[in-house]
Amino acid sequence: MGSKKNDKLSRWYFGGLASAGAACVTHPLDLLKVHLQTQQVGKTSVTKLTVQIIQQQGVLALYSGLTASLLRQLTYSTTRFGFYEVGKQSLETPGHSLPFHQRLLLAGVSGAAGGVIGTPADLINVRMQNDIKLSSELRRNYKHALDGLVRVWKEEGFLKLFNGCSTATSRAALMTIGQLSFYDQIKMLLLQSGVFSDNPMTHFLSSLSAGAIATTLTQPLDVLKTRAMNAKPGEFKNMMDLVLYTAKLGPLGFFKGYVPAFVRLAPHTILTFVFLEQLRTNFGFLPNTQ
Repeated sequence: MGSKKNDKLSRWYFGGLASAGAACVTHPLDLLKVHLQTQQVGKTSVTKLTVQIIQQQGVLALYSGLTASLLRQLTYSTTRFGFYEVGKQSLETPGHSLPFHQRLLLAGVSGAAGGVIGTPADLINVRMQNDIKLSSELRRNYKHALDGLVRVWKEEGFLKLFNGCSTATSRAALMTIGQLSFYDQIKMLLLQSGVFSDNPMTHFLSSLSAGAIATTLTQPLDVLKTRAMNAKPGEFKNMMDLVLYTAKLGPLGFFKGYVPAFVRLAPHTILTFVFLEQLRTNFGFLPNTQ
């Protein structure tokens, strides 16, 4: 584990680039997840929903809101990965990695910061993805993510851009804890076992496990966040009203869309960390102190 490859460190912006690359692949799954979360009655399977969208609007409809998804990753993920990497590299000393509880705390703070900064793009992302299921007169028809940001600011006010910020921030903190700190911990345990080396297989297993943990931690908040962002003005009085509305479906109402959420988040998490490790290996930098 003392090779140059293992000594390389990520640059602060690698996480944002890796997440954006992963989003290009997993965007259709994210779109399906939003559709399932915003339906209150009836049950539509993922397969039926996919076929329905393609038949009615074509394959490209599965990429509705891609610009917003990319903008979200370049704001939200760049911030959380950047804070986490810079913090970890500042606090760690050669030969002594950060204790797990400190990585948990650092990931939580990094995720919260990313959640706040990424909320406007997340709002536009949810709306653009949900647009295709609405009748033509109800659609918002944002041309792209920046058009959406400008129109929300002009038509609904600047603060509307941060609608759902509290749930988005809480979710982002849990997501970052599940993904970043658990990825690092699981990868470290695999490497210490002596069976695994720092290669794509280890990255795959670590990120798959981290994706499962992150999905379970964040799904209830993800459902609430999606509903809050997609709500009409005045539809819910406050967050408790939204919680009670969702609770009418029973406990599983908070895990609506769990399977597509995991099916989306697992590949997204795996691709993000595989891309990140490749960026680190090929374009990372060696620490000053060896």
